[in-house]
Amino acid sequence: MQTTTVQKHRPVRSVVESTLQEISATLERSLFAEEISTRPGLLQSLDPRVKVISTLALLIGVSLSRSLAVIAALYVLALLLAWRSAIPTSFFIKRVWLALPFFTGMIILPALFITPGPALAHLPLGLTITQTGLNSALFLLLRVSTSVSLTLLLVLTTSWNTVLSALSVLKVPDVFILILGMTYRYIYLLLRTANDMFLSRKSRMVGRLSGAEDRRMMAAISGTLLSKSLDLSSEVYLAMQSRGFRGTTVTLKPFRMETRDWLWLGIFLLITITAVLLGR
Repeated sequence: MQTTTVQKHRPVRSVVESTLQEISATLERSLFAEEISTRPGLLQSLDPRVKVISTLALLIGVSLSRSLAVIAALYVLALLLAWRSAIPTSFFIKRVWLALPFFTGMIILPALFITPGPALAHLPLGLTITQTGLNSALFLLLRVSTSVSLTLLLVLTTSWNTVLSALSVLKVPDVFILILGMTYRYIYLLLRTANDMFLSRKSRMVGRLSGAEDRRMMAAISGTLLSKSLDLSSEVYLAMQSRGFRGTTVTLKPFRMETRDWLWLGIFLLITITAVLLGR
């Protein structure tokens, strides 16, 4: 008796399907981050200017500290703040550590072998891990992960427009703040427009397209998206001018410092000073 084996192949997604899925995932992550900033939590209840100054101070403390224990303590502090701010722990850790290998791995791995110092382990191909190289790699890994965690806390617990308005306390020029705000709005709008275009195209497709047809369709959609963005930028600028815009942004919800905000600002600054002193 002969038996036949049926091999199951995973369906190969087209460029349109892959692009549509990535755009949808990006929009979902953006909406989820905005939803976190409205939750009742510790950092959400503080004045945005307190969060901006505190984050900047803690980042300075991380960069100036020369102790692994102190930097690790600041990372634990970031985890505690995330927990008290109603941020899912698994989501917060994944957002930080999934991106680290791609950006820091190319620096950490060579540092393990090329940094001169006492040998710790001998590997094949004549590679040797040194004590100095391991310390350097740990410092870089902890500094990057802690800095990214602190910055992510600020972004997740504060809406982007509020963050930009709070930058005025650092005397950032209004033009720079306006450019950042418009860039964020345009990225989000263009993602939604591209998502609609790909979904509309996919709903009219029957069967699969060849590689050449896929590339032609991608080029046509990209050109159309660029044309729409140029037209939209002109219309938005004219609409802003007609509504009285003259280069200065106005915040509808003015910031006001409470006693609780001053208290937490003092606590974060005290933690920063302590970290710098202990890290020396």
